[in-house]
Amino acid sequence: MSITTQELEKHSKEIDPEDQTSIEALQDAEPRLESKDGLQSTIAAEPKTSSAPDNEDADPEYIKGLKLAIVIGVVALASFTMLLDTSIVVTAIPRITSDFHSLDDVGWYGSAYLLSNSSLQPLTGKFYRQFSSKWTFLVFLGIFELGSLICGVAQSSKMLIVGRAVAGMGGSGLMNGGLTILAACSPPERRPTLMGFLLGFAQLGILLGPLLGGVLTQYTTWRWCFFINLPIGAVVAGILLLIQVPTRLAGKVPLTATFRSIFHVFDIGGFLLFAPSIIMCLLALEWGGSTYPWDSAKIIGLFCGAAGNFALFLYWEHRKGEGAMIPLAMFKNRIVWTSVVVAFFLGATMLITSYYMAIYFQAVRGRSPTMSGVDVVVGIVTTLICAVGSGILAVGRIGYYLPFAIGGAALNAIGCGLISTWTPTTSTGKWIGYQIIAGIGRGSGMQMGLVAISGALSAAENSIGMALLIFAQQFGGSVWLAVASTIFTNGLNKSLAKYAPEVDPKVVVNAGATGYRSVVPASAVPGVIQAYSQAVNYAFYLAAACGVAYFVFSWGMGWKSVKKPKKVEPAV
Repeated sequence: MSITTQELEKHSKEIDPEDQTSIEALQDAEPRLESKDGLQSTIAAEPKTSSAPDNEDADPEYIKGLKLAIVIGVVALASFTMLLDTSIVVTAIPRITSDFHSLDDVGWYGSAYLLSNSSLQPLTGKFYRQFSSKWTFLVFLGIFELGSLICGVAQSSKMLIVGRAVAGMGGSGLMNGGLTILAACSPPERRPTLMGFLLGFAQLGILLGPLLGGVLTQYTTWRWCFFINLPIGAVVAGILLLIQVPTRLAGKVPLTATFRSIFHVFDIGGFLLFAPSIIMCLLALEWGGSTYPWDSAKIIGLFCGAAGNFALFLYWEHRKGEGAMIPLAMFKNRIVWTSVVVAFFLGATMLITSYYMAIYFQAVRGRSPTMSGVDVVVGIVTTLICAVGSGILAVGRIGYYLPFAIGGAALNAIGCGLISTWTPTTSTGKWIGYQIIAGIGRGSGMQMGLVAISGALSAAENSIGMALLIFAQQFGGSVWLAVASTIFTNGLNKSLAKYAPEVDPKVVVNAGATGYRSVVPASAVPGVIQAYSQAVNYAFYLAAACGVAYFVFSWGMGWKSVKKPKKVEPAV
């Protein structure tokens, strides 16, 4: 049904005239409003938070056969490219720092991407709810490709960081978009299989990234680590443009919608409070102790500004209620908030170990970019195998995810702790074995947050829960990677003073992780290697600490079976 002009006038007597066009005021009545000039605009009502599962459309129209396979294939390819971009740069970073003399910026190469990605993550669900899923996906893909192009042609470290931030903005909507398109194209009974394929294929990006990045860096240039995204994106966009993707979401924001309507629907006020809070917090962590002292006015001001702004954001979201960018009511569910916290610390352990393993193998062990990529593949393969296997066992066989979450968290913390004991002479068996232990832990627990939230929330709430989980993992990685960068830089300066006092620390830092051997005297190289080893271990200490926090919070994810009961046929 739709609201007539007479009914609208009746509502206007009960609502303040200033709020007659407010989405929230008329949401319970109907999301379809008639404007004063006779044009109708349809604004989707925000979903209600409830524990009851949503019903599927009575007569859904799904695509089938080859067309479905092509759609799922191209969105999986885009997700693969996005995850490839997060890991391919790992083995290229040492060479980048040498070319740009920018060792201090190592943390920003990952944090800039993750910061912009996590800042936009909560909004992506609203974009896909209000606009065509295919065109929204293509817009995010275009922004991601633009960021990759900027990185590829970067002439300075700052330009590269800007490119990484732009790519992160685009990447924020690719995984959510892929899952949204998948749900629109396939019936419920086929979605778990297709989702498993999409996530599994996308995870190959993490697996192949370090190895491919090492090969491109050594035999061509590190710039191809970013240029490689351009032809892949062109293929994905070209195929999607030729295929009609069903759109099942209720609302669309029309061209006639007012700015005030858009402001309410997308909770722009919440975003404008949320993003600066995250940026100020990360800047304080990145600059504290390196660029500025921790007790300097700038660092204290950034922390205070972040805290104050975030308090305003929480108040705003409380007032928005169900229409908020991040509905605070969801955090009353213990399984939800503990799963989000677990993802926050899991993302930290994954990113810190990935980035600083590459520095260890190239700076400490003297490996080439290609061989350093080979050296870390064992841990990534273990993670991938255990992620797929634990998901099948937890959901399809055992039904309880908590043992995998707790056991995986424990092994992850132990593995990170063992990795922090690496020295310049650690045996091959040890550095392989320690990676396997950490990989088993990460892989076993990686999907348990998704499983827990899926079982704790209704179908209508699941998309929001997934967005929160993705945000927490990305944001956790960006925050703790910035902290690790500060710890590493400070640790390197202190260790150089201890093991290579005759070397100017600025010379070593400016030369980068792979260039210092050519700028310091040969007699001082062993001391610098020892200093690098100690500084990398400091970063691994932080990863181990995050692993312990991950283990502690895993206990709150709930002892709940997610295995579907078998249907019992009634006796005849």
